[in-house]
Order: sequence, then C-alpha cells, then structure tokens
Amino acid sequence: MSKVRILVLTSSTGGGHDARAEAFAEWCFQLYRHDVDVRIEQMLENSSVINRTGVNIYNWIQRRSPWMHKIFYTVVEALSFLNRSSVTFGRHFYLQVLQEYRPYLVLSVHDCLNRGYFQLARDVLGEAQVRTATYCGEFSGGWGYSRNWIEPSVDLYFSRTPTARDYAVKKGIPAERALVRGYLMRPVAHLERISAQQRGAYLEKRLGLRSDRFTVFLATGGNGANNHFALLPTLLRYADRCQAVVICGHNKQAYNDLIHWRANHPEFNCYIEGYSEIVHLLLQVSDVIVTRGGTTTCAKALNFRCPIIFNAFGGIMPQEELTWKFFRNGADSKKIESAADFAGIIGEWMRDPASFQSDREKFLQLRYEEDPTLLIDELVSLANEVAQADLDRQAFPPPKVNPPLTVMP
Repeated sequence: MSKVRILVLTSSTGGGHDARAEAFAEWCFQLYRHDVDVRIEQMLENSSVINRTGVNIYNWIQRRSPWMHKIFYTVVEALSFLNRSSVTFGRHFYLQVLQEYRPYLVLSVHDCLNRGYFQLARDVLGEAQVRTATYCGEFSGGWGYSRNWIEPSVDLYFSRTPTARDYAVKKGIPAERALVRGYLMRPVAHLERISAQQRGAYLEKRLGLRSDRFTVFLATGGNGANNHFALLPTLLRYADRCQAVVICGHNKQAYNDLIHWRANHPEFNCYIEGYSEIVHLLLQVSDVIVTRGGTTTCAKALNFRCPIIFNAFGGIMPQEELTWKFFRNGADSKKIESAADFAGIIGEWMRDPASFQSDREKFLQLRYEEDPTLLIDELVSLANEVAQADLDRQAFPPPKVNPPLTVMP
C-alpha cells in the first residue's frame, strides 16, 4: 500500500489553528499508525517576511489592543482578492513544499490558507493527483467570518456548527461538500475523562484545592494575554465559597506575579500553571471558565460541560464575535468588559446558586455527542482515493504508443 501523504496548512495566529492541526496529526497516528504521513507547515510564518510580519502584528494586537483587530481584519480580507487563483506572498516556499512532498491531500485549518493554495496545488500536482479540504473552526457566520475561508473549488468543507455550515454554503461552498464536524481535539482529550465521583479527589489531590468550593477557571491563550489581576479581587471577596484555577500560557511574568500574589493571600485557594497541557482536565473540574472567544477553548468548554464567561476586556476581535454571538444567542452566555461586570455575575451566583444552575442548563442545551474519528476517516479516505489511483498508475502504466511508420517512396 502506498503511504498516504497529507499536507496540513496552519499558522500561529492565536493557538486554535495549530491545536487543530496537531489534533488531526495525532488522530491519524492513533488510527492509522505509519500508513498515513502528516506534514504540518506553518505556511504564513515560513513562506515570506510579509506573512510572518502579519502573524506577529496579529498576536501583538491580541495581547495588547483587541479593538485594533477590526482594522487589521479589514486589511487581511484583501488577501481574498490577491489570492483569487494562486498564491501571491510566499509562493516560492509553497511551491517547494508541494514539489518535494507531493501530498495527496492539502488540508487547511486557517482562513488565509485556502484561496489560491488549492488552485496552485492542482496546477503543480495535477487535477487528479491531489484533493483539498478545509476545516473551519468558526461557530457562526457574519462579520468576522473571513471570506478567505471560502474557496468553492474545495473537495470537502467542514464547519463546527450547522449555523456556520449554512453561512459557508450561502457564501459559495457547494452544499454537497459542506459537512458539520464540531470537535477536533487531541485523542487524549477524549480518552482522559474525570467522572463526577473522581472530581473531588482530582481537585484535592492533584490541584491542592477543595472539593466543596465553586471553582472558576481563569484561562488565557497560548500567548498569555490575560486579565487575571483584574478578576481575582472579586473571587477573593468570596474566598469562603470560591477558588480559582489560573493558567498563564507562555507569559512567564504573569506566572511569576501570580505566584507572588498567591503567597500573599493564604486565605484563597488557587491553582496556578504556566502553559498547560491539561486544559481538558482542568475544564472537567471547573464550574465556569473565563476566556476570550477563542474557538478551540470554547469548543472544549462546551464538550466538557463548563459554562463560559466571555472576556471582552479591550473589545472583541471580529473572529471572537462569531463565537460570542453563537453562545449569546443559543445560551444567553455572560460577557464581561470590566472587573465590575465580573463582580456582578459572581455576586449574583453566590447570592442565588439557582441562577447559576439555570445558566448552566441553558449552556448544556448546546452540547451534542460526536464520534471524533469520523472526521479523520473522511479526510484520510479522501486522500487514500488519490493514493490508490497513483499506485494503480505505477503498477499499470499506460502503454507506449509507437510513432507511425514512415514508408519511404
């Protein structure tokens, strides 16, 4: 059997795109071992200085001034015109990857890596020699849903929710190629489950917390943007009933400052971690998570039944608007723009625990169960069709046609 080669295009604008790329690669190995070869490329960062600068600006805006992303987003949308039929910036690097690796499937998990990238792959490898697919992690459509996601020539297009799928079809994706697959998480997130009976023991023995406290998970993205110190005073006010799980991403200064803060507030139970590899476990033992509208974290929170308070400090980025809109419309989820907003929500829940239970029930109505291997099988099958055809061509090459004989007079 010919090894199935799949090229995954991603970029580190936030952490969600990379998380989905890595989840796909891990699932392929889990299910197919060495029969499937997955190559992940940070295509924007590695392909050109212009693309790399754009990624750096995006991440700086996310950390410092989310409101500025409305301007940046508008500029990035221009790529949909630049890449109408081929790749403009970073073309040489992408060509090298295609010619060297010769993938049977090009899978994009990033909005800026669809239009032009699929056409160029077909031009280089041949229409019959490669298939294309997109996994779009957005929760809904509208402002913030980049037109760069929409490449109508794609062979398969996966959306996270029916709402987002309908929007993609409205914008040009053929309905017969548009599927809904909500969860793309690493295998470990599906396999490591904490039961209701185990929850108390995990809180006490693993995290050093108490099993009888309302547990608030203060989260951050991989780059460490956070508002932890604005939120902790509210939780401190309810130290007899509340405790916190706090992660800092790759922000070492935040981690150091939080360790110092905890040492000076012994009355408050608090678990602190830097960049966390156990978010899927922390969500399972938390009552609520405070996070920005990153699609990966919010999808995990929904899967693990942990209601969300949306962090809108400094404004909401356009992509985050799509997530916030989905949970606001479907579950009336909470949003905070200041420490006072947070204090109001926590205060209400502490005074009236039934109000929290009501909010939680509305949140859980958005959940659904899904076989995580279904998406992987569909993508690998798409690539395998091309690989098998390639193998057949090698085994049975077309017969050579001799030139016609020339009869000399």
